[in-house]
Amino acid sequence: MADGLSVIPAAVLRNLSDKLYEKRKNAALDIEGIVKQLAGAADHDKITAVINLLTTEFTYSPQANHRKGGLIGLAAATVGLSSDAAQHLEQIVPPVLNSFSDQDSRVRYYACEALYNIAKVVRGDFIIFFNQIFDALCKLSADSDANVQSAAHLLDRLVKDIVTESDQFSIEEFIPLLRERMNVLNPYVRQFLVGWITVLDSVPDIDMLGFLPDFLDGLFNMLSDSSHEIRQQADSALSEFLQEIKNSPSVDYGRMAEILVQRAGSPDEFTRLTAITWINEFVKLGGDQLVPYYADILGAILPCISDKEEKIRVVARETNEELRALKADPTEAFDVGAILSIARRQLSSEWEGTRIEALHWISTLLNNYRTEVLQFLNDIFDTLLKALSDPSDAVVLLVLDVHACIAKDPQHFRQLVVFLVHNFRVDNSLLEKRGALIIRRLCVLLNAERVYRELSLILEGESDLDFASIMVQALNLILLTSSELSEIRDLLKQSLVNPAGKDLYVSLYASWCHSPMAIISLCLLAQTYQHASAVIQSLVEEDINVKFLVQLDKLIRLLETPVFAYLRLQLLEPGRYMWLFKSLYGLLMLLPQQSAAFKILETRLKAVPSYSFNGEQMKKTSSGNPYQFLQHMSGGSQITEDGDLTVDGGNSHNGINFAARLQQFQQMQHQHRVNLKTQATTVSRKNSISLTKETQGQEELRQQLSELSVAPSRSIKRAQGS
Repeated sequence: MADGLSVIPAAVLRNLSDKLYEKRKNAALDIEGIVKQLAGAADHDKITAVINLLTTEFTYSPQANHRKGGLIGLAAATVGLSSDAAQHLEQIVPPVLNSFSDQDSRVRYYACEALYNIAKVVRGDFIIFFNQIFDALCKLSADSDANVQSAAHLLDRLVKDIVTESDQFSIEEFIPLLRERMNVLNPYVRQFLVGWITVLDSVPDIDMLGFLPDFLDGLFNMLSDSSHEIRQQADSALSEFLQEIKNSPSVDYGRMAEILVQRAGSPDEFTRLTAITWINEFVKLGGDQLVPYYADILGAILPCISDKEEKIRVVARETNEELRALKADPTEAFDVGAILSIARRQLSSEWEGTRIEALHWISTLLNNYRTEVLQFLNDIFDTLLKALSDPSDAVVLLVLDVHACIAKDPQHFRQLVVFLVHNFRVDNSLLEKRGALIIRRLCVLLNAERVYRELSLILEGESDLDFASIMVQALNLILLTSSELSEIRDLLKQSLVNPAGKDLYVSLYASWCHSPMAIISLCLLAQTYQHASAVIQSLVEEDINVKFLVQLDKLIRLLETPVFAYLRLQLLEPGRYMWLFKSLYGLLMLLPQQSAAFKILETRLKAVPSYSFNGEQMKKTSSGNPYQFLQHMSGGSQITEDGDLTVDGGNSHNGINFAARLQQFQQMQHQHRVNLKTQATTVSRKNSISLTKETQGQEELRQQLSELSVAPSRSIKRAQGS
């Protein structure tokens, strides 16, 4: 201490702590001259003493003016040292850095000024303190005093110049410091950080791209800043890095992909667009490096496909197509299960476009990695079945495509149909709203005959008879009306002459027994008219209910459609198709006479021209009344099925045992009648119990009311007695 005081005159020291800046400045010039002389004499011990004096007595003084003087003095000493300053920096710089956190804004300002002057002198030697200086500048960039901020900006520019020209700067040591500060929200700090990233990236010898994953998330975070300038700066920096990535032979795509996936779900539109744009480039450039991240990337892309912003949707769709076109080997980190899980999750998205693309992915995986996908079938099957209830027809059709692809294997085909029937059973609205669409599409994709045979087999043993009846009626209506089922309609028309047609007829018959109208429709379609007549004759009183008549009304209207054109033309040959007439008149007799269906069928039968009968028939039915025609024909040749003669009593034709079929139908209808009576009994019992409870309740109420009517008189008597 004594050495320092002996070197610097007392008057200089007094002026150095004076409140006037000019006096402090003059004192600093004196110190500069003194130190320059000492440096010339290589008397570093005295120089050290001077620096210690300025540090302990001034920069660490409780008096603000002393601290200001100490800072300007240290800067002056550095200028005086000139080329020898480097060996004293360990003494000079720390007290200046300490002053950056001083409570007095003027002290902080002078600290910036002092360090600026010191840096100008020492230049590259200054780098050893870079991290501490950077930390201090980061704080000062957000200083509450505008003058301090301005001084910090000047210092910052100088430090940047020094770093860019230095070969001693360590990017490895700097990156952890940068990473720590990247999520700071202060706009001034953000500008400061982006400025440094941009400057360092412009230095050819500094590989900022290699460390991009360390601060990439922070840059993306700045894209949603409230300041337009910060957003612009961050976007500019990101654009520059993306261009470098395109030109770089080796990039760590993986770590950055994780960040981009998170940012693609940002609530900020600009951030989402930038992230999805980066992902798009990564998918094009990354290749095999991205294989382990395919599932995560897909999870980011699919929601963006339905983004409210068109630009994002366009890029997301392009990226999705690029990703789906890539071929990867499941043995090389390509996780089929993870991608399936993402696609399954997105099937619950509120956006139709996303659900559609999720299904496209499942379909693509099935086509390319069928064996692997089927291993995860239990994980996705229920979700795929639920998707059949999707409000979008486009989604439902795609779901059916996926189901059909899975069902190429026999065991999965059976599983699909069983689950489908189960879904129809537990969700009546699904059958009502989507039943026809689902069945028709499956018939196109999986062969109509195969689908109908499997459905019939399942429904034959269905324990829920009410559901079985509804389901069969739905299947029957689809069979009679859908163009997709024209081939099996043609096959059924040949049931009496074609073994394949007969086999299908018998296969459907077992389950069609659940519905009288379905059986009659099947018989009319298969041209087994005599059996149709027998079925109609077998109906009992309980069968002719409102549901039956509604179904009959539908059938009568269907008879007027092109599907049954052949049947209407057969009415021109009553000699060959007597049982057709008898069946139709049987249906006519079951209809209420005032109903529209009755009038339709009656009009059709009356439209049969009289010339369609042969001469002898005309004599017997001179009035042209078909009723008389049927009466006369019944005594003629024995006809089992229209157009064919037989001698076996009509019990068999082309291997079809019609007697057994009729018995099968009657037994099934008997079960339905028993079931209906059981339900009626249960309902009646419940009503009886509720009625009894209601009666008891009414009796209790009457008793309570009677007690209430007596109570007042008793209270009056008690009052009178008192």
